[in-house]
Amino acid sequence: MASILVLNGPNLDKLGVRDPSIYGTGSLQDVEALCEKTAKEVGAHVVCRQSNAEGTLIDWIHEARGKYDAIVINAGAFSHTSIALLDALTLTQLPIIEVHISNIHAREEFRRHSYISHAAKAVLCGCGIDGYAYAIRTAAKLLNGG
Repeated sequence: MASILVLNGPNLDKLGVRDPSIYGTGSLQDVEALCEKTAKEVGAHVVCRQSNAEGTLIDWIHEARGKYDAIVINAGAFSHTSIALLDALTLTQLPIIEVHISNIHAREEFRRHSYISHAAKAVLCGCGIDGYAYAIRTAAKLLNGG
């Protein structure tokens, strides 16, 4: 059974409260439930984690190598600023699927570039929290040779 690590970065613990016109009304708990449901549907196991600390995310990414088969990540604002996260993700040599709830390309200029994308096999943005389900399905497909 494939094992997928789902990482959420800063402020994603405030989903449902933080600017619902951009991020929707779903909570982080809704995201995690959707990830678990989707993982079961594709025959995978999922572990969900969230941190507002860049170093904690990096530590979890380092731990992922040899423990998980793929990483789904919404690094939040760190997507646009963190070469350190990019380096950590690249080091894992795992399939990386990047998720953004909003369409980052239709937002402020500084949000339109993601360092994480350089490590990603796929990038999903603008699909709301459903992007997580698509990301897990994509990761499972990649792991099954598709």
